[in-house]
Amino acid sequence: MSTEKPSEEQWDIAQARELYGVNRWGLRYFDINEQGVVTVAPLKEEGISIPILEVAKEAREQGLHFPMLIRFHDLLRNRVARINRAFSEAIAEAEYRNQYRGVYPVKVNQLREVVEEILDAGHDYHHGLEVGSKPELHAALALHEDPDSLIVCNGYKDEDYVRVALIGRKLGKKVILVVEKVEEIRQIIAMVNKMKVEPLIGFRVRLMSGGKGKWAESGGENAKFGLSTIDIMRASRLLQEANMAHCLKLVHFHIGSQVPDILTIKKAVREGAMFYAKLSKLAHPGLEYLDVGGGLGVDYDGSRTTFHSSINYSLNEYARDVIYNIMDVCDAEEVAHPVVISESGRALVAHHSLLVVETFGNIKKAQVEEEAVAPTIEHKLIDDAWYAYQNISENNPLEAYHDAQHYKSEAQTRFELGMLDLEVKAEVERIFWLVGVEVLKFFRGAEFVPDEIVELESKYSDQYLCNFSVFQSLLDHWGFGQLFPIMPLHRLDEEPQRRGTLADITCDSDGVVSRFINLYEDGVATLPLHELNGKPYYLGIFLTGAYQDIMGDLHNLFGRVNEAHVYLDEDEENGYYIEETIPGTTMEKVLALVQYSEEDLGRKLKRQFDRAIREDRLRPNEAMRLLNEYNRNLKGYTYLRLE
Repeated sequence: MSTEKPSEEQWDIAQARELYGVNRWGLRYFDINEQGVVTVAPLKEEGISIPILEVAKEAREQGLHFPMLIRFHDLLRNRVARINRAFSEAIAEAEYRNQYRGVYPVKVNQLREVVEEILDAGHDYHHGLEVGSKPELHAALALHEDPDSLIVCNGYKDEDYVRVALIGRKLGKKVILVVEKVEEIRQIIAMVNKMKVEPLIGFRVRLMSGGKGKWAESGGENAKFGLSTIDIMRASRLLQEANMAHCLKLVHFHIGSQVPDILTIKKAVREGAMFYAKLSKLAHPGLEYLDVGGGLGVDYDGSRTTFHSSINYSLNEYARDVIYNIMDVCDAEEVAHPVVISESGRALVAHHSLLVVETFGNIKKAQVEEEAVAPTIEHKLIDDAWYAYQNISENNPLEAYHDAQHYKSEAQTRFELGMLDLEVKAEVERIFWLVGVEVLKFFRGAEFVPDEIVELESKYSDQYLCNFSVFQSLLDHWGFGQLFPIMPLHRLDEEPQRRGTLADITCDSDGVVSRFINLYEDGVATLPLHELNGKPYYLGIFLTGAYQDIMGDLHNLFGRVNEAHVYLDEDEENGYYIEETIPGTTMEKVLALVQYSEEDLGRKLKRQFDRAIREDRLRPNEAMRLLNEYNRNLKGYTYLRLE
């Protein structure tokens, strides 16, 4: 339930920041300027702030339409630097006797521009890559040029996977083959003997420590990947028998993506460090790396809780806890401190991109007049409902609402039985909505609000129609209930007077966003929005850089959206420039993905136009004009053109 807003005269930017939580989830990258426009500061206080709509307008002038994804590459570079600095500071503070080597898990966002930017930004830190499939490995080998950084190979492997990884070893790259099941050891040994190259091998251990959050089941005893303790002993013996015990260089574990609770991470790190220490002393003194996997989360809702869309720790706390707990275990076991690897992806890329969508209308579910008009139709149900409305007070708001519900339900039942006229039913429902408006006033600002009143408020919310596809651009929201920060990109110097949900342009009823961030774990059902005024109204969906770019599907054949890639440049008039624009998927291309050929479609339709000409239903000139228009539109953007 929303708290009571101040009057319009009192509204200011500070209240807008608080209402949308940008001061919590924005990490000082995002803010609202005095003109009520959302800004981005890719380098935080070390650089300039850019009005996001200014970037969108410039990209629009270069030919892009909405929806539009905007990538801020300097922000991405800033995230790479910050995670490396956090570990460097933690290592120095703890007097840890080794170093940190981060690897970026390519699966989080495989786009070439993203991977190249991370490698370039991470060059001074020797930040490497993690791959989980043969296609990712092929891309990584070609892009990776730093001999001091790592390529960590996870996922199930066949001979081709192993062979390509060993090609990397032939090139002098630090490519580590992480064993997921015992049979892979035999594959590696056989391929090593064929190719005459020494491998770097890792064991992925299956911890007893479980994860927490939406992806908790990807870790723990029943995880899909990893070696049990029995498997570890078998794999160790196989390496010893092949005189390759010294090739075991890494111990790896993973407890899941977006781990919300730091206590879960601490426990897992200690267990993983113990595996490292025991294996070092058992038969593998050449062990060098401990890979703590992914899991470093993003505080999407800014609540700093253990809710799945939040985290209760900071980046610096995460780094300190990882370093301290590894050191504590290794010191107790009297083994050398390992090189620490983390596979943080979401925390690197989530903030660097946002989706800009345009609304093109709204549906008001509750049509309530500003001033209540007394009913003119005589009927007992109407009289009872009107009495309930007229007698609402601070002593009985919930009772009045229950009465109105009863009369509305009774009217529906009688109508279905043919015992009530349509006019009477409509009048009872009108009064029900009037009661609801008054009842909500009594609960605004209350410390406790009953669930049914929270639900009532959502009934009064509007549906804002937005030109995008949830299934293409926010698949995690649809599939896992992931909450993303969403807010208007402008007009924030005005107090929003409406509340609403967002409906996309797919023909699926699931194509909606009806849960939004707030300080409560389960979010809220509506978003504060402005009254549409006939001018374009733009919303920003933030922190979409992780997974959404690559996981989006083709529901209704809506393809990838337009992209604008932005770089800071102090020599530019506005302090930045759009380095590249990437057009979204056209209709001909998205149709080709499902086996429709542009030429074949055109040929089939031409036959139909020829038949229409022969039957005198179309004149030849008109038929050819319409056919050309059809062919021309095939090369157009799959989303709506609202201009």
